[in-house]
Amino acid sequence: TMTAALLEQYRERIRTELDRVVDFWLKYSHDKEHGGFFNCLGKDGKVYDELKYVWLQGRQVWMYSRLYRTVERFHRPEILDAAKSGAAFLQKFARVQASSGAGKCAFCLTRDGRAVKVQRTIFSECFYVMAMDELSRITQDKEMQADAESMMDRLIFWVQTDSSDLSRPQLPGDPPVNSMAVPMMLLCLVDQLTEGRTDVAEKYKDLSGWCVERILQHIQRDGKAILENVTLTGKELPGCQGRLQNPGHALEAGWFLLQYALKKEDVQLQKTAVDKFMEIPFHTGWDKQHGGLFYFLDVDGHCPTQLEWNMKLWWPHCEALIAYLMAYSHSRAPLLLDRFKLIYDYTFSHFSDEEHGEWFGYLSRQGEVVLDFKGGPFKGFFHVPRCLYMCEKLLDGLLERQDS
Repeated sequence: TMTAALLEQYRERIRTELDRVVDFWLKYSHDKEHGGFFNCLGKDGKVYDELKYVWLQGRQVWMYSRLYRTVERFHRPEILDAAKSGAAFLQKFARVQASSGAGKCAFCLTRDGRAVKVQRTIFSECFYVMAMDELSRITQDKEMQADAESMMDRLIFWVQTDSSDLSRPQLPGDPPVNSMAVPMMLLCLVDQLTEGRTDVAEKYKDLSGWCVERILQHIQRDGKAILENVTLTGKELPGCQGRLQNPGHALEAGWFLLQYALKKEDVQLQKTAVDKFMEIPFHTGWDKQHGGLFYFLDVDGHCPTQLEWNMKLWWPHCEALIAYLMAYSHSRAPLLLDRFKLIYDYTFSHFSDEEHGEWFGYLSRQGEVVLDFKGGPFKGFFHVPRCLYMCEKLLDGLLERQDS
């Protein structure tokens, strides 16, 4: 059929692209001297800054480990060695000793592992958990798995009980906020830690429900908008913070929710994931004039205060590709494949670098490359390969079912 031929064409391109992306990072990002990875790579792979970002170190360990464990062609010794090197670097240097003894992870480190900066958020710790858990599944290292779990338990304590270790004093004009990133990230971690482990699943079973409930609070304006920040009771916040929409983030939340809902066989949540967290950000976020997804929008049409609001970034497009292919693979609704096709055509014609491999990350509204590095403080070996990996797996499943 025509659809099968089209899906085969996508799979071929996506496989080739994943191979090129993996090769790029294997070739340019490994620090043979100190372990871990260089994150700041120019368009041709040259290192332009030796700082090591803990989010990105953890993500790269996770991604290498996941590819090694689940994709036959990546079951290669140099990939496993790199993952081990990154994990050893993190275990040795990521934690910053606090006076309270409960060490946070740094945000970035020097090349040889000295802490440069700590963020007052939980995300360095989140990617640390993902890295250690995934690698421990290959090496069967029980201590590493325990390290991941104890860090997870500390995260949950910070989020649900007492955040004072994050050293963010509560200021009178700045009430606590339910920002979508936190419950999303924790849902992702529960999914990671519980895969194939019933004992761990039992331990965290209430947490997933809590995360889903927190994510659903972001459906606002009578079900017509997804807002990035709401109050702890799920009400809209005043000002720019309250009106902020982040289409890429909503789409990512969409596939997290869909994945969870499919596992739980929760039909209502499957529908909410697609109708609210995919369709709304697509309709509001897609630039009808130039194509591509806006980075930030204001729900009332004011100009967002983020300077880069109208830029086209690589990662929202990655999340959109996963979201729509997962939704299509589940329901086979042609509309969802049309959405995937539109996003695919834009993404592959604008972000992928034919010459040096890998993807550019930052385009102008019109789609011109504005920042031409391949790796930077927020762009590493994660969104692009995770997207390509997941899309390849989804296409494998779709094409197998076509044949049978």
